[in-house]
Amino acid sequence: MDETLDFSASREAVRRHLERFGAAGRIRRLAESTATVDLAARALGVAPDQIAKTLAVRARGSGEILALVARGRARLDNAKFKARFGGKPRFIADADCLEAVGHPPGGVCPFGLKRGARVCLDVSLKAFAEIYPAAGAPDNCVRLSPEELSAWTGGEWVDVCSDG
Repeated sequence: MDETLDFSASREAVRRHLERFGAAGRIRRLAESTATVDLAARALGVAPDQIAKTLAVRARGSGEILALVARGRARLDNAKFKARFGGKPRFIADADCLEAVGHPPGGVCPFGLKRGARVCLDVSLKAFAEIYPAAGAPDNCVRLSPEELSAWTGGEWVDVCSDG
């Protein structure tokens, strides 16, 4: 975990967001970092693909900021993304993450986002009954179903990834 970043505001934004759904108590803070798919899967004792990673991207052309959530081993498919969003994806630089989505690098998740960031959920997540997205910090996560993720984020289902 990056000890130089303060995740307190990000954690609080996520807690407030999940509280609206009666789910703030489902946030887990782990002793180990969950900053990568492999670390998170190991810490939780689940398959890497059950980790719901959130990618902060901007669609070239429209400039739209997306919090794109996909299963752990999925890879962003440039052709699918371009067909869906009208331009290639551009990952948001770590230095711009807080400004763009409302969470610092290591805490990016689909909850408590900055106004204007749009949540998109890759259909790759639907293969699992339970998934684990981050919850505002490199050692926080929440267990939920893909249906809950969709309902709690207002996320739109898209098909923009391929198997990794």
